[in-house]
Amino acid sequence: MIPNLNLVPFVSVDHMMKLVLRIGVERFLSELAAYVEEDFRRWESFDKTPRVASHSADGVIELMPTSDGRIYGFKYVNGHPKNTREGRQTVTAFGVLSDVANGYPVLMSEMTILTALRTAATSAVAAKHLAPRDASCMAIVGNGAQAEFQALAFKALLGVDRLRLYDIDPAATQKCVRNLRDRGFEIAACRSTEEAVEGAHIITTVTADKQYATILTDNMVGAGIHINAVGGDCPGKTELHRDILLRSDIFVEYTPQTRIEGEIQQLAADHPVTELWQVMTGAAPGRADARRITLFDSVGFATEDFSALRYVRDVLAGTGLYQDLDMLADPDEPRDLFGMILRAGREGSLSPG
Repeated sequence: MIPNLNLVPFVSVDHMMKLVLRIGVERFLSELAAYVEEDFRRWESFDKTPRVASHSADGVIELMPTSDGRIYGFKYVNGHPKNTREGRQTVTAFGVLSDVANGYPVLMSEMTILTALRTAATSAVAAKHLAPRDASCMAIVGNGAQAEFQALAFKALLGVDRLRLYDIDPAATQKCVRNLRDRGFEIAACRSTEEAVEGAHIITTVTADKQYATILTDNMVGAGIHINAVGGDCPGKTELHRDILLRSDIFVEYTPQTRIEGEIQQLAADHPVTELWQVMTGAAPGRADARRITLFDSVGFATEDFSALRYVRDVLAGTGLYQDLDMLADPDEPRDLFGMILRAGREGSLSPG
């Protein structure tokens, strides 16, 4: 018999913050990025399906499952852009890893912070394969909760050390400037998107409003740019003018999901795109030449959450940064679940009520 089958390690928000700080943010992002890339390189071993989404007028609640045949993982995540008006996060999440052989959970974790980290790590992994060589300057349009993570991931993986920031809310930009001060960046707080993209080699769009928007217009994007489009992540939500897409080489995570949720929902269903795993494995080219525009149409996919949970599980050992939750019934005799309840009553472990 295996002792303590009822216990599942749980990483709380407090534990996750302490884990990130103990490892170091940039090291955490770099190591997480390696897990993300490793799993993209074995893409064909995963079960894949577009996320299961429940949409409402206020936002969306989603489940994102996948499995590599040995481990099963899923994430519960919401997206409610109006939440900030009530002092709430736009995105919250938690995730679970389970052993496929017996179905028992082996890890449960907060994923609000972890999703921000894995999104940034995935963006930087894609840019490593698609951005112009020696890119050092990035514009970030939308300076909310994701912006600092994006900046630090691109610094850690690509050496980006110049940032041009813009948000329609100047307070968001100032927040971002404060948080990234003393992190090794030269930072310009800009007054418009047009100003922000001047001289940038990489443009990251990461806005929250759930609508068809035009954050970037065609005239803002010159030859040789890499666009990291992060904000479009559900039907009816985009950030780029359609003409930019028609000029770009487009790269996606999982085509059936991105057709529904990404920038390419603006295009014909047969418009050619390349999946990122194909570039990483050499099955398809990435940046064709220095003057091409590359676009990573990022909506987030379940394998990235799987990678993030797998990384956290691997680095937890010896840290003590988790707690054991009594989540699973573990009767002495597996078939006697009711007897377990009766014994608990006789032993006085349950109070009437």
